[in-house]
Amino acid sequence: MKYFKSLLRLLIKNLFCLRYRLDIQASEHIPDQGGVLLLGNHSSWIDWLIIQISSPREVHFVIKKKHYRRWYLKPFFDAFGVIPISSTASKGALKQIGILLKAGKVVCLFPEGGVSRSAQLAEFKQGYEYALVDAEDTKIIPFHLHGLWGSRFSYCSPLLAKNSRPIKRRKLYIAFGQALPSSTKVAQVKQRVFELSYLTWQAYAKQLTPIVETWLKMAKKRGFANTVSELSGTELSHYRFMTAVFRFAAEIRQRSPEQNIGLLLPTTSAGAIVNMSVLSLGKTVVNLNYTASKEALRAAVQQANIETIYTSSQFLVKLKARGIDAKDIFAGTRLIYLEEVKKEISSLKLLMTLIVCIILPQCILKALYISPVKDSDTAAILFSSGSEGMPKGIELSQQNLSINARQVADMLNIQEKDIILSNLPIFHAFGLLATTIMPLCEGLPMVCHPDPTDVVNIAKAISRYKATILVGTSTFFRLYNLNRKVHPAMLAPLRLAIAGAEKLRPDVRDAFALKFNKTIYEGYGATETSPAASANIYDLLDNSNWNIQVCHKKGSVGLPFPGTCFRIVDPNSLEELPIGQDGLILIGGLQVMKGYLNNDEKTQSVISTIDAIRWYHTGDKGHIDAQGFISIVDRYSRFAKIGGEMISLGAVEETIRTVLANSELEILALSIPDRKKGEKIVLLVTEALSRKTLRDALNAAKVNPLMQPAQCVLVDAIPVLGTGKTDFSAAKQLLQATLSTS
Repeated sequence: MKYFKSLLRLLIKNLFCLRYRLDIQASEHIPDQGGVLLLGNHSSWIDWLIIQISSPREVHFVIKKKHYRRWYLKPFFDAFGVIPISSTASKGALKQIGILLKAGKVVCLFPEGGVSRSAQLAEFKQGYEYALVDAEDTKIIPFHLHGLWGSRFSYCSPLLAKNSRPIKRRKLYIAFGQALPSSTKVAQVKQRVFELSYLTWQAYAKQLTPIVETWLKMAKKRGFANTVSELSGTELSHYRFMTAVFRFAAEIRQRSPEQNIGLLLPTTSAGAIVNMSVLSLGKTVVNLNYTASKEALRAAVQQANIETIYTSSQFLVKLKARGIDAKDIFAGTRLIYLEEVKKEISSLKLLMTLIVCIILPQCILKALYISPVKDSDTAAILFSSGSEGMPKGIELSQQNLSINARQVADMLNIQEKDIILSNLPIFHAFGLLATTIMPLCEGLPMVCHPDPTDVVNIAKAISRYKATILVGTSTFFRLYNLNRKVHPAMLAPLRLAIAGAEKLRPDVRDAFALKFNKTIYEGYGATETSPAASANIYDLLDNSNWNIQVCHKKGSVGLPFPGTCFRIVDPNSLEELPIGQDGLILIGGLQVMKGYLNNDEKTQSVISTIDAIRWYHTGDKGHIDAQGFISIVDRYSRFAKIGGEMISLGAVEETIRTVLANSELEILALSIPDRKKGEKIVLLVTEALSRKTLRDALNAAKVNPLMQPAQCVLVDAIPVLGTGKTDFSAAKQLLQATLSTS
């Protein structure tokens, strides 16, 4: 029987290699002798086969009894010592696992209890702990398998399966972690599996093509299908979009030999075209934040060494009407208007390029129009929001954008009927990556609208084009709740509404659900992470056993994206903290930026390599629960030290809204120096609120005196950035100016 099993394993492996290529990392972590329990993710129906082939030792598997009982599979399962298990009688199977482990065998369990319905890790069950009661010498080896989400053996959508179908053999990646003691709890095991996903994605990243090549392949595949629409009536097919990209690229090549190209454009089809044109030349796009201050914009141009800015004369007229004079701000920089560039492109050139795009195959188009780039080349320079000071230039590489676009598509499990509503500014990381680059690379139609606050017209666009995915900030979603012209029927097509960039206020979430019967799912990230890092999505149902895969936890920012891991550490020592304890949030993943532009010292202060993973220090305080959901308390910069205690200013704001029973109250808590207690809290308010009235209400609610503002300052409005986030830097300046004149 032993030789039969070995022969069968060899035969299966050879047959398997005809269809798949396997990249195995650190299989030496599996001990040569003794009991071993393999625990990892379960993304497809053939994961057990991959593990059997990858392990240097024979592996016993646990499978559901309903599959084990199939007559044509049972002899095969028996030959390999498969252990059947059922939800109603699992203790017997777990006891049998314990016997095998005690006898020095290798057993593999999938703690998720079934094949995951999403690209994220499902809940890890604790049952394996029962099997280890009498096998304390057993070593737990965590593993992560990547490559089968997107195959026919997974629960991914047909579109995702079609988009990720390889031309040749599909490559699979498996990484085994270092041995853990048998006493390791389920939360720690899941944390290690998350971190192993970094290694499998690191290997997977080598086969990804640059953004422009991925887009070109998809554009050729989709051809005459619609890719970009605008409420004004503009609609472009993939071929027409491709034609515009290549013609504008030729014009940009003639005018701008420099590497970094400045763009001052709204979220329109033209904005998407010019961004892709610059990328096709192997140059770096620098989308400038037209809502930033003059000083910030001039600093951005200087930092990025921008000689030329491509913009629109019509757009500059609109900016000037809002008090933004671009010609004055960029007086020393050459401005090129797209309207003038377009006039120089003849109809004959456009027609000939269109014919070329239709007739020639992808490989020739690539040779003709796409400049080669390396993974490490800077694709985009984005400037941080500047909510806490002068914006920093953030360099994102070709690999950063390629990886994060793939992660977003996997997490969303994009559907054949999905249409992206692209209304976030393209100077915003999520606007550039998730609502521009990702849909272009995945062949998803997108509907552009330049103003995220114009909720009535956005709602009309959602209804007209049947948009299914809407991304915004808490501030922007609040506008949908308040505007009476936005009827629930207008947002009916939405499949997902995702909020990010700032904390989702509970009152905004609840009011949106009440008005539109839609849940806003909160996500999290930073420009430094390209930007997506974690998100909630809707819960998923397993029809085979009616189990629910929980993908959403209210109040959290969700689970890590595929290939992304989080770690909570002490902010001073960077030592990992226990599950559930608050600390500094680190994000690890290949989407973590190259670094800050021309500032190695600042880069080194926020990037650390720990356990072979490159981590970004977010500056946020929060914790991870036992199932991997991340919750954020506040930013470390938004804490006041009063009487020796750290007080969250965000918590102060929420407490005041709750006590006053006014969820719509516009307030902002800030801290200023205080001789007696070190710091004190000052509250900016947009409506009359006396210090005495507030103090009496807080005292009646028995709120900690340290959380009570020392002063209330009336202002016309709380400063907000163009991205919808609170502008803390401007708020502090406003406070200082108000206090100095009072």
